[in-house]
Amino acid sequence: MKKSLLTLIALIAVVAAGGWWFTRPKPISVRVHRVETGRVEATLANTRAGSIESCQRTKLSTIAGGRIEYLGVKEGDRVEAGQVLMRLWRDDLSARAQVAEAQLASAKSRANEACTVADNAEREASRQEALAAKGFVSSSRAESARTEAKARRTACSSAQKDIVTAERQVAAARADLSRTVITAPFAGTVAKIVGEVGEYSTPSPPGVPTPPAIDLIDDTCLYVKAPMDELDAPKIKTGQAVRIRLDAYPNRVFAGHVRRVAPFVTALEKQARTVDVEVDFDTPDEAKGLLVGYSADVEVLLEARDDVLRIPTAALQEGNRVLVIPADGRLKAQQVKPGLANWEWTEVREGLSAGSRIVLSLEKEGVKPGAYVVEESAAGGK
Repeated sequence: MKKSLLTLIALIAVVAAGGWWFTRPKPISVRVHRVETGRVEATLANTRAGSIESCQRTKLSTIAGGRIEYLGVKEGDRVEAGQVLMRLWRDDLSARAQVAEAQLASAKSRANEACTVADNAEREASRQEALAAKGFVSSSRAESARTEAKARRTACSSAQKDIVTAERQVAAARADLSRTVITAPFAGTVAKIVGEVGEYSTPSPPGVPTPPAIDLIDDTCLYVKAPMDELDAPKIKTGQAVRIRLDAYPNRVFAGHVRRVAPFVTALEKQARTVDVEVDFDTPDEAKGLLVGYSADVEVLLEARDDVLRIPTAALQEGNRVLVIPADGRLKAQQVKPGLANWEWTEVREGLSAGSRIVLSLEKEGVKPGAYVVEESAAGGK
């Protein structure tokens, strides 16, 4: 009887064990990270895409309006400082300038004549005064000669002033001519031209934006301008190291540094308030060939620590908790004390040790404290 009871109990135990085995929860396959030491940086990134800018860029228009008579460049052309890029029809102004130059030449001729006569009159007055002193001529004649010399000298002075007036008229005529010409203020590349030969070019009146005739950029000197959130701006200082990434070159990272933080906040409708930060390339030669207007992202390095315990930032849950995998495979929530952090890594000051296993697959259903899990690589090997 006793033996039969023991057999029955053993049979029940086997059935129960088999029932647990076949009904046990299936372990969840998760990605696992083993905690280790490494470098952690505190960084800031721009809120909206920045862009490559030129150190010099100017949008040129003629001061006066008129029909385009000469267009000496095409879009993409390299130009030198002082090179004539565009000229309007100006035959009327050229004629006026020629008249002014002729008047200047005439004024100089008259002044030369008047001053020559004045010099001769002064010599004659001196001669008459010498003769009067010796009694060869009357004193009245000497006085008359001196008066004549003064009058001639006054005429000479007036004629010289007429030269100044004529020079001013020539300068004004040339200024009018310059209003019809666009010259390059610096060496650069023509980015855009609005207008063709024979078309009418109109300068932009006050308060009315008009496309410039020529957009000129200096692509030998480039920098990055990026908008930073106004809350982050106080942490950014000139000279801080920066990493620059461009959509056009996804596999390259350019080193740079902050050269300027705007002293004002930019407020755009329906967008966050930002502060523009300007960044220089540490190696300007690396920026050669980049196009003005490329979108760019800036990551400002605030602080860095080497050889600290770190975990992927994505593994950190609300309340600074992570899911740790103990030896029995049952997930356990562990509170940690974070330090420096960025979008990739977070420093762990307390709560974990090197070699601890934490879960990265937080998005999987059922991944929570108490769940039974296995590492993906281990699950694949079974």
